[in-house]
Amino acid sequence: MTVLDLDGMLRRLHLPTVRRLYPECELRAEAEDQSYRDFLATIIAEEVAHRAQTRIERSVRKARFPFLRTIEEFDFTFQSSIRLQLLGSCLGPELVSEGRSLILCGPSGTGKTHLAIAIAYRAIQNGYEALFTSAAEMIETLSGATRRGELARVLAHYTHPSVLVIDEVGYLTVGGDAANLMFQVVNERYLHRRPMIFTTNKPLAAWGLVLHDPDLAEAILDRVLERGRLVELRGASYRTRHLKRAESDRSPLRKGAIISGNQVPDFPEPTDTERSADDNPRRGASAVPVISVFFGIVIRMFYREHGIAHFHAEHQGQQATFTLDGRVLAGSIGSRTALRLIAEWAAAHGPELDANWERMKAGRSLDRIQPLD
Repeated sequence: MTVLDLDGMLRRLHLPTVRRLYPECELRAEAEDQSYRDFLATIIAEEVAHRAQTRIERSVRKARFPFLRTIEEFDFTFQSSIRLQLLGSCLGPELVSEGRSLILCGPSGTGKTHLAIAIAYRAIQNGYEALFTSAAEMIETLSGATRRGELARVLAHYTHPSVLVIDEVGYLTVGGDAANLMFQVVNERYLHRRPMIFTTNKPLAAWGLVLHDPDLAEAILDRVLERGRLVELRGASYRTRHLKRAESDRSPLRKGAIISGNQVPDFPEPTDTERSADDNPRRGASAVPVISVFFGIVIRMFYREHGIAHFHAEHQGQQATFTLDGRVLAGSIGSRTALRLIAEWAAAHGPELDANWERMKAGRSLDRIQPLD
């Protein structure tokens, strides 16, 4: 009887796991009196499991995640603004089969990148390929390819993967061709129903400023959200959660708000109610004029420096960006709190406001503000 070279045949069939495990499985099958079918099913199942794990590891390396996170590791107790049930459709194969997309929006440290990576990793587990990139890196790469005449080849790198994660839209400054290049990526993926996951700390209304082209930014969002969703994450940063309790009693914000980087003096000036009528020409004024004066000073600075009519505030470990009338663009501080913080800041800087009171015509909207000389 001819002796078959089982080891050699397994090598030719590229079944390394079966070749490695069959002696052990053979002894166990004899001891447990397994049928031929059960023995074969056991060693084939080991081969399939090993190949699946190898494929996942290879796909994770190709995805270029900065770190690996799973949905099971996300702390939904700390980040209570989102529930696992809301992400259910993004964690199944329908994310790819139905071409769904997602925009994760919120302040720094709220778990946007963790969720984006976890969703992309789940897609890999479901048998698909993924790619992770930052918005700035992708735009810089595509811009360089355009100058070299290689845009079509490099563009395919971002349009072919089943899932594309574009991280940190709005964090870093991008070139003037950013909207054009991002639109080409988004439009190509939209036409082929390939999902995209964005993370951003900017409200969608600000993407036109971020990408330097409001019309193309609107076209990008229109394609992403046709089969996609916007998920807003709020709350304090998870990275600095260990500092919150230790610093709550000695936070400098207990003395007043820090707005637009202007520090409150160590010895605050008297508020309106503490001044006499002779010292304060605005005695008895309501909070609205005080807020308006603050707007006049801050918006003059921001409008000239950045061309953006908004300001930033921090309060009790939370941060937010507001418009002129106190409307929250991004962050977790409410509009009423925003207006109160502005009033407190204005009261603490009374002499500065008094010196300019007669020189300023301030209002609650940009078109009514007269900049200082």
